[in-house]
Amino acid sequence: MSAPVLGVLLAGGQSRRMGGGDKCLRLLGGEPMLTKIINRILPQVDSLVINANGDAERFAVFGLPVIPDPIDGFAGPLVGVLAGLRYAQLSGRDGITSIVTIPTDAPFLPRDLAQRLIIAQDGKSNRIVLASSNSRTHPVCGLWPVSLAGDLEAALDTGTRKVLDWTDRHDTLIEDFAMVVVDGEEIDPFFNTNRPDDLEEAEALVARFGTL
Repeated sequence: MSAPVLGVLLAGGQSRRMGGGDKCLRLLGGEPMLTKIINRILPQVDSLVINANGDAERFAVFGLPVIPDPIDGFAGPLVGVLAGLRYAQLSGRDGITSIVTIPTDAPFLPRDLAQRLIIAQDGKSNRIVLASSNSRTHPVCGLWPVSLAGDLEAALDTGTRKVLDWTDRHDTLIEDFAMVVVDGEEIDPFFNTNRPDDLEEAEALVARFGTL
């Protein structure tokens, strides 16, 4: 039996390309996009938290713990990874050896995402596993060993901000996910809604194909 895994929903960005605010709270198919992502990810992990800054009350309806970045200034997704690792260490959840980070702007994530990443880790306690699709690595969607929390914090303290700059220093495996084919159309399971036109495209996909 594999060790329990904590899921960390990364919602700590500023969403500049979407016009600001919490893009994960924008409606998609009549409900907040975050609701769709939680429904996909919650069955895959043992517990789930939201990494977000500012007033945590705006996420109260989801009933999940909200953890802020441990470094001020919107310093990037690696800080959200560290928030999740430290939460796993300090929350009393014995047995959690890895966390899975999930972007909150990708409503069609694979339903076997966590399982595939865990299998790819192959029991190696210091191995990072990042997801990829359509010839692109997705640095914010990965499995991160809790044992690397101290190393990550030290790297952040010395100015490291790009995810791959840090993961390249460690045993990192890329797990590739196939495109989803629906009615002959290929859809990237990591399709993300960075801009308003992306959200419009996602709305059209939901209207046509439902939850995929």
